[in-house]
Amino acid sequence: MKIAIIGGHGKIALLLAPLLAEAGHEVTSLIRNPDHAGDVEAAGATALVHDIEGSDVAAIASAISGHDAVIWSAGAGGGSPARTKAVDHEAAVRSMEAAAQAGARRYVMVSYLGSRPDHGVPQDNPFWHYAEAKAAADKALRATDLDWTILGPGTLTLEPPTGRIELSPSPTADNVPRADVAAVAAAVVDDPRSYRQTIPFNTGDTPIAEALATLA
Repeated sequence: MKIAIIGGHGKIALLLAPLLAEAGHEVTSLIRNPDHAGDVEAAGATALVHDIEGSDVAAIASAISGHDAVIWSAGAGGGSPARTKAVDHEAAVRSMEAAAQAGARRYVMVSYLGSRPDHGVPQDNPFWHYAEAKAAADKALRATDLDWTILGPGTLTLEPPTGRIELSPSPTADNVPRADVAAVAAAVVDDPRSYRQTIPFNTGDTPIAEALATLA
């Protein structure tokens, strides 16, 4: 497959690109800062400088034209509430519309465990703006006719990968290495069993491939 990663210089994306390349996929990583191109290419992807936040649907569609799949791994990174909404919600929705226009029917969204309209985050908590944005973006993705998958990992860490997850509606663990999130994304991208599914997970005892094999 030809896969476009949006947010290509993020911590998960830089771990994901080599996994996709090793699996035989052709990877393009969209980045905002040209200074990051070397890191992206060292990870096995082709760097494409493209500012998603400032792009309309047509421009994003042009950037991802010819790709079979899109993986959204971008985020405002705890910026201002306005920028969180602009990136994590509005730009994400434009990327979905662009994927449909460009014929990239496969779309994988990296979200978080607990993303839903009734997320329960208090409005005076700074995380509320992110929770709202992700809930809105995930809802919009579910309403499309794309072959979507939403990944809902728990609290992200920089620990080494375990290769094992707990896949359930309410995972009991409370964290997951970013490397394992990347491995899950790489595993589901060409697996039709994951289409139109939201996958909540955390670190667990089951090998990733075995856990994902239970999807139906």
